[in-house]
Amino acid sequence: MSVFKTKLFHDWQKKEDIPDKSLCSAIDEMSRGLIDANLGGGLVKKRIARPGAGKSSGFRTLLATNKNDKWFFVYGFAKNDRDNIENQEIQALKKLAAVLLGMDVIAINKLLADKELKEICKYEK
Repeated sequence: MSVFKTKLFHDWQKKEDIPDKSLCSAIDEMSRGLIDANLGGGLVKKRIARPGAGKSSGFRTLLATNKNDKWFFVYGFAKNDRDNIENQEIQALKKLAAVLLGMDVIAINKLLADKELKEICKYEK
């Protein structure tokens, strides 16, 4: 199982000072079925705790996943910045999820080399 984040997500994550360790912990939870919302089309929502605080006042992350071997953090926002994501944004992220989940190893490696993706956790099956 491989876990990636997009460049856009990485830039947001860095600004919010969220460690990769928190993202990997979220993947551990989701792999055990603890997903906050399944938005369909390979898109799921997971809450991440704010460092030093709880999940309820923390961050919301959206991931593209096949819930098996591919997980891509694609979007994040602070709960105090906005309540939720608009339907139009969800539809656009579902299209992105389809592209990301349809990629083979060669395409993923190219995006890694171009720094459009970054691998953050890797688990052996």
